[in-house]
Parts: sequence; C-alpha cells; structure tokens
Amino acid sequence: MTEQLQIQSIISNIEKVMIGKKNIAELAIVALLADGHVLLEDVPGVGKTMMVRALAKSIGANFKRIQFTPDLLPSDVVGVSIYNPKEMEFEFRPGPILGNIVLADEINRTSPKTQSALLEGMEEASVTIDGITMPIPKPFFVMATQNPIEHEGTYPLPEAQLDRFLMKLKMGYPHPSEEIEILNSLEKRMPIDELEAVVSLEELIGLQKKVKDVKVDYTMKGYIVDLASRTREDTYIYLGVSPRGSIALMRASQAFAMLRGRDYVTPDDIQYLVPFVFCHRIILRPEARYDGISTEEVLSRIVKRTPVPIKRKVNQ
Repeated sequence: MTEQLQIQSIISNIEKVMIGKKNIAELAIVALLADGHVLLEDVPGVGKTMMVRALAKSIGANFKRIQFTPDLLPSDVVGVSIYNPKEMEFEFRPGPILGNIVLADEINRTSPKTQSALLEGMEEASVTIDGITMPIPKPFFVMATQNPIEHEGTYPLPEAQLDRFLMKLKMGYPHPSEEIEILNSLEKRMPIDELEAVVSLEELIGLQKKVKDVKVDYTMKGYIVDLASRTREDTYIYLGVSPRGSIALMRASQAFAMLRGRDYVTPDDIQYLVPFVFCHRIILRPEARYDGISTEEVLSRIVKRTPVPIKRKVNQ
C-alpha cells in the first residue's frame, strides 16, 4: 500500500463517524504526519471528541482524554510518584499525557501552571517528574479544544503558547442534510464502536519519517519566508509570524503534498495551509478591529499580494 493509500484509508475510516468533515479530518492527519499538534476552537457538541477518538481508533493508538478544570494540577497531567509501603519505595503512576493520541478538552479552563505542563510535553516530547525525564511514546499527537464563546473563569493561552500548535482549526455546524445523515447513523448504533484500525502505529511512524523526504525546493522556501515576512510588515498586524511559524508551514506543506500523492511541495499547498498555520500566530492592531477586518481577511490579502514562484528549481 502506497503512502497516499494509507492516508486515504485513515480519512475514509474517520468519515464513517464524522459526516461532512473531510477537510478537518485531512488537516488533522496533516498535523499528525508533520509531528505537530492541533488547537480545535469551536462550540460544544459539533464532534470534536468524536474526531479524536476516530483518529486514534483508525491507527490503533492509545487514546487518553484530559478534562481540564480550574482545580486540575500538573501532576494530574504528567503523573505522580506514590509511596508503596509494602515495597518501601516510590512507584510512578503515569499521567494521561503519556499516551499516543491525547485530547486536551477545554484547555483554557485550567490554570497556566497546568497548561504549561501539557505544553512542555508537546514541545519536548518528554516530561520531567521528580527530576527524572521520561520520553513520551511515539507517535504523540495532542488535540486541544476550547470554547470561543465562554470566557468567564477561563485562562486564555498566551501567544507564545499558541505558537506551539501547528494548526488552529474550526469545525463549524454541519449542513442540515448532513445533520439528518448524522441522526440516521446514530439512530440504532454508535459507529465509533465499530471502527477498526486501518493503519498500524509502526506504519504511521514510517509515514511521519517519509514526510521529511518530500522536496521543498529553494523557491518554495523563499515563498514561505516571503509570506511570513509580510505578516511582520502589514499595517494591520501588531505581531507577525515567527520563524517557528515558517517551519510549521513548511512541515505542514510537506505532509499535505504527501496526502495529495506528491513528493514535492507546490505554491497551492502553501496557500491552502496559510490560514490554518498562521491565524493563531499573529495579533491584529486595534485599527483592524475598528475597521471590521478579521485575521483571515488580512492573511487572504497578504497571500494575494505575495508574488507566486512559477519556476521550480529541482536541484536546490
């Protein structure tokens, strides 16, 4: 089975559960293949948890869920050492972050101290407990959710922490015809219970390694840097995209190209991914809000005004 067929089999499996959300499933898999993480911002009840569960089942991964609350402690995330009087020694009880696919539900409802425990694991792929550093098993993928409507009693993620997420996605409400199809599928059974793995963990790790072999030639790298640079110069933007954002766009473009069955990145790949990779990494000036201009609109304008490379230099 080729890389593209393996990826498409995962997407098709998720579609058995998530109706009408193929683009979100594709983007989540792109982030997974690029060894990144996703922030999913949307209202309750649109299928965020179901999406992550379906992805975990499709690759036979260990799924963990963390419900973030104001009283959650860092040790509840990473784990804790407990004294065993019978053995007269401390035993480590691993936390839910030591899983393959982790759902961090309502991440903005917990304190910054607990948020940082999760984000440290995301960035370093390891956790430190009692001075001992423990690697997190691979593959490791975090999908964090937050409700954009409720702000009372929440702790918004600072920009530096938002930057740790490869992408920020929004699912949105389904179309009425899709919602009827959802009701029909759930009338007598739970489709998620019938899902089986279509790709093994070893195969997924192999796909993650092959993503790095996708060619990003000199002109494509220049295009990515040009787009990032223009976010730092735009009159509506207070804080532009950092070099980490440029790297994230390159990695995501490599994974998206593989999903499309290519071994090289095109300008179309980069343009499609810009809003998902850059939106949460920039801060608009107050003038933009006064003029009723959104982050997506500012980025769309930047993409349209940035010259597109037309010649592909294969050997650079």
